Amino acid sequence: MENTKEKLKTSFKNRIKNLINYFLKGLLIVLPFAVTYAVLKSIVLTMDNYIDVGIPAVGFFIVICSITFLGFIGSSLITKPLINLLDDVLSKIPFVKIIYTSVKDFMEAFVGDKKKFTSPVLVEMTNGIYKPGFITQQDLSHLGLPGLCAVYFPHSYAFSGNLFFVDKNKIKPFNGNSTEVMKFIVSGGVTDIE
Repeated sequence: MENTKEKLKTSFKNRIKNLINYFLKGLLIVLPFAVTYAVLKSIVLTMDNYIDVGIPAVGFFIVICSITFLGFIGSSLITKPLINLLDDVLSKIPFVKIIYTSVKDFMEAFVGDKKKFTSPVLVEMTNGIYKPGFITQQDLSHLGLPGLCAVYFPHSYAFSGNLFFVDKNKIKPFNGNSTEVMKFIVSGGVTDIE
């Protein structure tokens, strides 16, 4: 009798574990779509509420066009001095300087004239274990670290990462497009590199 109770208890636990696993697998399937849909819907509805002309998604379209236009104007000679002046002012205000320059440098690393994530590499962490990352500075002699370079390791499923100073002998070039390698790393290796 006791043996039968144990079998039933074990069987019940296994079924619960299976149900939980199925639920988690279902979340893995649904969540990326749901979050993407919710974010896009929220952006479109917010823009449509601010710019109400009766045409769906016109607000979103206007915001995209406005940002693109500002980028065009911002890269022309007319506004360059004004942007440089604003940049100088913000770069001198305590505390604001830390936030402003960090965000500016991070954005320029991806899309600006000073793109940094253009050299994907593999770094040997221990025997036979490699970690993908990006060289952000080839020479660290100015920091008193000759022979080392700065390698940024993005975290999977997050927009953060770690920066390490790595011996150049432990770095191998990673054959792939920088954008695809970043997607590969951020997705935790789930996305294929094309």
